[in-house]
Amino acid sequence: MAITLQEVRQNCQKARSRMAQARAEKWAFGAFNLDDEPTLEAVARAAKVKNAPVLVEVSQGEVDSIGLANVRDMVDNAKREMGVEMYINLDHSPSVEAAKKGIDAGFEFIHIDVSQANHNASDEEIIAATREVVEYARFTGALVESEPHYFGGSSNLHTEAIDYTEIRKTFSTPEGTKQFRDATGIDTFAAAIGNLHGKYPVPKKLDLDLLRELRAAVDCNISLHGGSGTPAHYFRGAVEIGVTKININSDMRIAYRLALEKALKERPNEYSVAKLIEEYVIPEVQKVVEDKIDTFNSAGKAVV
Repeated sequence: MAITLQEVRQNCQKARSRMAQARAEKWAFGAFNLDDEPTLEAVARAAKVKNAPVLVEVSQGEVDSIGLANVRDMVDNAKREMGVEMYINLDHSPSVEAAKKGIDAGFEFIHIDVSQANHNASDEEIIAATREVVEYARFTGALVESEPHYFGGSSNLHTEAIDYTEIRKTFSTPEGTKQFRDATGIDTFAAAIGNLHGKYPVPKKLDLDLLRELRAAVDCNISLHGGSGTPAHYFRGAVEIGVTKININSDMRIAYRLALEKALKERPNEYSVAKLIEEYVIPEVQKVVEDKIDTFNSAGKAVV
């Protein structure tokens, strides 16, 4: 069933007001990557059990594999069938054109990240692209997220150590954050305070003092990417300071992979992979999502 423009605008307005509510009440939306239908099922079940509002998100790889319209339909079906509060985020959209397609598809959250596709993009190019998406999003009311720099790492299991000397070079600054927000009009600023895409051999360390400075510098929403492999106390502190969106991907993918490997080992004669995914994989991914919901203080906060 196709979603109407009126429904899209209503969803976007609700998402906007709920982000403001999250900040006021000191909780955050978990933004969980959607690799396939079983991943969506795991997130929806966790949201139902915890009575929590959630975002599911897709980046360009998932868009190419699943399709924007299919993602919209899958999420809307899950919302109706499960009775959960769920929104869609287009994560790390690599171009203005790709971001506009996400807005046209009715996604409530859009992350424009031209530096992801072009690490050498100039400040002027990033600002111009972001501003164009912000203006285009006014048609539906979608919330636009961005940052003025390339965000390192990848959503995978890494074996190398974290080089904080290098990472600190790309940390957000209060002055830069305010300048970027003022220049673009974004709804959400993706902060860099030690968070990094992927999961590493050692836990990540977040600079919460810097986060407090960023929170004081701007009045827009603040998000944290690269949430996997981060000790829970950092997230609790970040939510208390005013972060309202935290992205999780690698923790889910690792749980998925390990559960599937276990299933294949324990049930070598079972050729219904869908059955193995239902019995082994979905419950393990659901556990990850439930744990993050508790950590982000969003359990019991759903408004359906």
